[in-house]
Amino acid sequence: MKLIEELKRRNVIRVAGLYGVAGWLLAQAASLMESALGLPNWFDAVVICLLLIGFPLAVVFAWVYEITPEGLKRTVAVAQDASITADTARKLDIVLIVLIVANRFIAPKGAAVTDTASSDDNSIAVLPFTDMSSGHDQEYFSDGISEELLNVLANIKGLRVAGRTSSFAFKGQSKDLRQIGEILNVRHIVEGSIRKSGNKIRITPQLIQAQDGSHQ
Repeated sequence: MKLIEELKRRNVIRVAGLYGVAGWLLAQAASLMESALGLPNWFDAVVICLLLIGFPLAVVFAWVYEITPEGLKRTVAVAQDASITADTARKLDIVLIVLIVANRFIAPKGAAVTDTASSDDNSIAVLPFTDMSSGHDQEYFSDGISEELLNVLANIKGLRVAGRTSSFAFKGQSKDLRQIGEILNVRHIVEGSIRKSGNKIRITPQLIQAQDGSHQ
């Protein structure tokens, strides 16, 4: 249990998850480049092999080193009361959420979206995350997470994102997500929650199919 807690504190588990999602996206990008640029058939296989080799290196790096305001330092050289791993964890969570959502809109095998697909297929709205902390004192943070995620998604080419004012109009409401999808004219909805316990914050995002309210 102590080992697991230390893995969490050093963000090793988060780095492993982030590397896995980012690696999956890079593998799909490699497949797309191979087809589009006429690269050799072994190109994507080499990229995947390099990603597999890099995985244990990334995990070891996350265990040994820590990001501090002064730059990278060995974890053993940083006092726990001076550690900012909690702040780093929140940033990693945001990046991971963005990559997971972005992966949903990458066509299988890197294929481009065909003309038969509706222009609204790649549309999404980000609802304000719910503060589920016992003290209900994380509202500003939860709104900030939602807005940051919305801004990042808005920069993804080909993805139509409902505006902040429209999405945040549903804050605190228990309206059916299918109705929200119809009102905002989007195919997907991101919602989530923030829970703070002590010095730890859990961010739980969910990607919902607005047409039937099912999880993706």
